[in-house]
Amino acid sequence: MVLRIVLGALFVAMAAGQLASFRRMPGILAAYGLVSGAGATALAVALIAGELGCGVWFLARPRSRARVQVWVFTGVAVVWALLAAQAYARGLTVANCGCFGRYLPQRLSWFVLVQDALLLLYAGLLLRGSAAAPVGAGGADNRDGLRNEEADV
Repeated sequence: MVLRIVLGALFVAMAAGQLASFRRMPGILAAYGLVSGAGATALAVALIAGELGCGVWFLARPRSRARVQVWVFTGVAVVWALLAAQAYARGLTVANCGCFGRYLPQRLSWFVLVQDALLLLYAGLLLRGSAAAPVGAGGADNRDGLRNEEADV
């Protein structure tokens, strides 16, 4: 539960920084050398939506065993890790990794790769935890978002 709260706060902060600097996000993402123009804008929208969606969910429902948000978190973490790893491997200079938009800029370095690896580790832990409590198990959320105990009342 604590991991979900921390990761939720991190993703909401990331999304807030990226939203506040949305005009710059396509250029920041284009620096990774994989997308540009409309593709970079679409990627920015997808990343921000994913971060904000699962971040708010983790903060609002930290005990939820819903898998959708965990998969969204994993997808966002994988995209950031792939962007960083391929740019680093190609020797590209990325002045701002873009994690918080134009705020708290970090140049792409091994340290950013470590941060991305930690997000992937956390994603693995969340996936393992969500798989350990299948839907319908005691204490898990049902399709209506109610705790199973509440649904029986």
